[in-house]
Amino acid sequence: MPRALTSLLALLAPLTGLACASSSLPDPKEAVRTYADAAARGDADAIYGMLSERSRTATSREEVRRRVAEARAELAEQARSVTAPGVVVKTRARVRYPDGEIATLELDDRERAFRISAADALPAGGRTPEQALEQLRRVLARRSYAGLLRVLTPATRSAIESDLRSLVEGLAQPEGLEVRIAGDSATVQIPGGHEVKLRREAGVWRVEDFD
Repeated sequence: MPRALTSLLALLAPLTGLACASSSLPDPKEAVRTYADAAARGDADAIYGMLSERSRTATSREEVRRRVAEARAELAEQARSVTAPGVVVKTRARVRYPDGEIATLELDDRERAFRISAADALPAGGRTPEQALEQLRRVLARRSYAGLLRVLTPATRSAIESDLRSLVEGLAQPEGLEVRIAGDSATVQIPGGHEVKLRREAGVWRVEDFD
């Protein structure tokens, strides 16, 4: 796909979603038809008028005119494609919270209500390795144990949960465990094959490591 057309489509991307729901939502098919008509005519001014405020800030009217002129044939073909029979138009909203979490909502046409399709706090799967890494970064930034388990493979998650369950069971009677103390360090063997290391700092014993 020509770079000029790719850049133009990137600018038009915000048109595929709505920031919030209202009692009377615009029909996204109308926006698609309006865009298709403008693209078929090569009407750069009409396309510019459909851009979001952010997109208009990022590019000038003259730049849009230049891109439309460069991709006139491709835009005409795209106009035919987006209005072809069987094309499904989805209305989505993507919300980014101050802490970086993202929620994606999709409009249910039958109920005319937005439904959550993905959210950082809910089970999700990265469609690409980069998305999986981004999910890992978010759960680590939030110090979210539950979130961390969600981004792991089922086998790894099961192994971690099994190890932790065994550790919890082994610590059920801490007063009956043998604690080996050497100065400000201590080691405890836990039933189930686990070992916990502790260290005393300022008179307070804290867990240093465990496996």
